[in-house]
Amino acid sequence: IEKAHPDLFNVLLQVMDSAALTDNNGRKSDFRNVVLIMTTNAGAREMNVRAVGFGQEHSQADPTRAKKALEKTFAPEFRNRLDATVFFSGLSEEVILKVVDKEVRLLQEQLDEREVFIELTPDARAWLAEKGYDPAFGARPMGRTVEAHLKKPLAEAILFGDLKDGGRVRFDVADDEESLVWEKVSAD
Repeated sequence: IEKAHPDLFNVLLQVMDSAALTDNNGRKSDFRNVVLIMTTNAGAREMNVRAVGFGQEHSQADPTRAKKALEKTFAPEFRNRLDATVFFSGLSEEVILKVVDKEVRLLQEQLDEREVFIELTPDARAWLAEKGYDPAFGARPMGRTVEAHLKKPLAEAILFGDLKDGGRVRFDVADDEESLVWEKVSAD
């Protein structure tokens, strides 16, 4: 919402105040049965800052800093019309691995017609999870990571090389740990 044009806040104030909106032609829209859900990244960086000190690291982010960032970003008259503010924690490793599995499954669906089948070693799966996750952007980069490290390396082999007639490939982490490598394996 913070990226929206400043005039939008005035429109939202009108909607939240009177549950109605009048356009330039005088037509009214009824907002009495509408639930407005707005998202923001304001405060996201602050939620990811860890406290300095001894003791156990907290897996739950403290929303206190995020609330202060929201106060800086949004005017009081806007904040006071909100019924609730919900803070979301970062993704757990388990969830990130599920995102890897989803993206690989989507790629596999594309490769099915070529009869090319993908396997990932546990190390390759963990590597994709690490490279495809960014604390600031969440798992948004995962699709690009899978494309760059799985799809593109296979494309040439599918069109012109070892995989033009299909096959099963296994991805693993390269020795330098900077990339993934694949090998054609026999179907078991």
